[in-house]
Amino acid sequence: MLKKIIVVVICVFIGNTVLHAQSLLTEKNNFTHQDTLRGSITPERAWWDLTYYHLNIKVEPDKKFVSGSNTIQYKVIDSQKDLQIDLQPPLKITKVIQDGEGLQVIDDGNAHFIKLRSNQSIGSIQTLEVFYEGNPKEAVRAPWDGGFSWKKDDNGKDFVATSCQGLGASVWWPCKDHMYDEVDSMLISVNTPKGLMDVSNGRLRRVEQYGDTKTFNWFVDNPINNYGVNVNIADYAHFSEVYDGENGNLDMDYYVLKDNLEKAKEHFKDAPKMMKAFEYWFGPYPFYKDGYKLVEVPYLGMEHQSSVTYGNKYMKGYLGRDLSGTGWGLKSDFIIVHESGHEWFANNITYKDIADMWIHESFTAYSENLFLDYYYGKEASADYVIGTRKNIKNDRPIIGQYNVNNEGSGDMYYKGANMLHTLRQLIEDDEKWRQILRGLNKTFYHQTVTTEQIENYLSEQSGIDLTAFFNEYLRSTKVPKLEYKIENKQLKYRWTHIVDNFDMPLQITINDKEQWLFPTSEWKTMPLDSNKTELKVDRDFYVDSTKI
Repeated sequence: MLKKIIVVVICVFIGNTVLHAQSLLTEKNNFTHQDTLRGSITPERAWWDLTYYHLNIKVEPDKKFVSGSNTIQYKVIDSQKDLQIDLQPPLKITKVIQDGEGLQVIDDGNAHFIKLRSNQSIGSIQTLEVFYEGNPKEAVRAPWDGGFSWKKDDNGKDFVATSCQGLGASVWWPCKDHMYDEVDSMLISVNTPKGLMDVSNGRLRRVEQYGDTKTFNWFVDNPINNYGVNVNIADYAHFSEVYDGENGNLDMDYYVLKDNLEKAKEHFKDAPKMMKAFEYWFGPYPFYKDGYKLVEVPYLGMEHQSSVTYGNKYMKGYLGRDLSGTGWGLKSDFIIVHESGHEWFANNITYKDIADMWIHESFTAYSENLFLDYYYGKEASADYVIGTRKNIKNDRPIIGQYNVNNEGSGDMYYKGANMLHTLRQLIEDDEKWRQILRGLNKTFYHQTVTTEQIENYLSEQSGIDLTAFFNEYLRSTKVPKLEYKIENKQLKYRWTHIVDNFDMPLQITINDKEQWLFPTSEWKTMPLDSNKTELKVDRDFYVDSTKI
């Protein structure tokens, strides 16, 4: 998601002014019963495995009202009678039906515990239908504080969209609102007022006319995480192209406000450019069955799976600004590149617990400079990622607290990208690095994962024990510092500001000669020809250095 610009909390830079949104990535130390119900795999979640959703809703923009149902199909893993469904007030569950009978629902804040009639057979496939309605939370500043965005276009027509990462999909529809269990496939049916259309995830199966309203039926043929599901309603114009991709023809569809059609046809040329670069670095686009869409919305943008949302005002960079300060960020549209990068890291490879959100955001922030690498070369990409270091705060660890729906520091963007850029240097083989990135997307294809799985994979494939490396960059706020001194024709050096067992090699230049150092926490020495020696640390390593 475009929390790309976040430092401690969400930050947007306008001149020298920083605007904050107190929502996603805001530090939190005290957790509640509701945080545990939202963020953990509760007993009432653990015994059943999602297989299919049919979300069938009516959206009434004039009332800011949503009503309908979600049919939930699941496989029984263990024989239990209590099932947790999540839905956030002010929305209300009106009834739950299974096998034609109404079920009792016990409400506990955002969690709703459905009392089944009897234990169900292990291995059986069951279905229940949850009906709900109400005025969902209105997004204060989407997508950072999400919900429904109820806006108007320049012609006075309704312009409506959803966004909900962190806050949770249960802010607008009833679901099993935990990332560990992705539904295998999904039908999204959205009834809209006259003259408007809905664009959601997957492919449009059919449009049904009901008097002055229409229902748009979108089918998602791949596993999808809850926050990746979206509704976008507007007076859209549509154009498309077929991209010759690694896995054959890929449909790329674009839905924009009608007044923006001509400029979108020119500006969205960044989309196939993105696809070419990312298929090179990360492997085939992960959702050929569902196609790729770029959909205009009344907020900045978001990585909804196969339905990437766009609101960057048809500008290069981030709303016309380069977040790196180097100029390279103005070579493309930031939202098209960043949010589409999430199709690989977020939608293909998805964190199990939001504490591991770095898996989405570090790799996707890093994808921005890989896009530049593909079109403009290594030095341009290095300029860009290094340029973002000025935004790193080192305020708290990148990994959050588990089982309480807690994200880590916003440093997961800039620091995470620079951590991966540093790792590329340690591997010393760009083709090997590319195959590791592609291998990640192949090995963990359509899976939910933990940090441990990603760390182990990178250590195994690189041939380097990266345990202390990740402890340093993900679990501490320290930045490795090379301390050194030159005396008596000797270089003395060591690492400080490090975790236990940190011994990362480092490239340096001494009097224009490149070489590797192998510092540890203990002083080491190296002979020199002269005390008049100039030492420079390779800028591609995210470290500090000081001569003492």
